[in-house]
Amino acid sequence: MNTILVNGDPLEWKDGMTVRDVLTLKRFTFPMLVITVNDNIIDRKRYDTALIPNDASVKVVHLMSGG
Repeated sequence: MNTILVNGDPLEWKDGMTVRDVLTLKRFTFPMLVITVNDNIIDRKRYDTALIPNDASVKVVHLMSGG
């Protein structure tokens, strides 16, 4: 089975998988996210087109704000 790691947890990888696919599968809905794929920051505008390679390490960080 081909896998990627998302925040350290394995997820089945499929050919053509995008950042948006990962967000959907992991049910990440928070609007303020920073996402890296193999330590490369992915711009929000590219979530639907940025492909994730097999064996990639994906990190999804939820940004917090407040005062």
